[in-house]
Amino acid sequence: MLDTQRLFEKLDSLGIAHTSVEHPPVFTVEEAKALRGELPGAHIKNLFLRNKKEEMWLVVALEDRAVDLRRLGDVLGAGRLSFGSAERLKRALGVEPGSVTPLALANDDAHGVRLALDRGVMEGGPINAHPLTNTMTTGLKRDDLVKFLEATGHKPRIERISGVSAEAAAD
Repeated sequence: MLDTQRLFEKLDSLGIAHTSVEHPPVFTVEEAKALRGELPGAHIKNLFLRNKKEEMWLVVALEDRAVDLRRLGDVLGAGRLSFGSAERLKRALGVEPGSVTPLALANDDAHGVRLALDRGVMEGGPINAHPLTNTMTTGLKRDDLVKFLEATGHKPRIERISGVSAEAAAD
């Protein structure tokens, strides 16, 4: 499992520019907003989910967007989704609750976690994510995030995740 330093080395080896700021540990979007300072770009929330078939999903959406898990399961074709346990999270991605991040997919060598990115995340400037710890925030260009994810073997599925209504799910 990668730690933060080895994650930064992996980003560097891929030619991906990144900047990080340290802050006290954050566990919620509200705490992150209060403690991160002025960081430009998209700020995300990450949902580690599972379905009844034990399939795991990492869903990444803009931090202030609502995500309806019932509709999301329909959109992804995953069925009923619920939050994965802390133990499952640690085993699959090597991080603790509060530190969930798309960058943790570097620890999923078995490719057991599917990735879904909300379209809104991909529409702005840099993307800010935890670098495997909730005491830092790292910014990188959205195309570089995709480059990193693909280098880990996780091609992102880009969907309209946030604000999905019953009507939109039927489209």
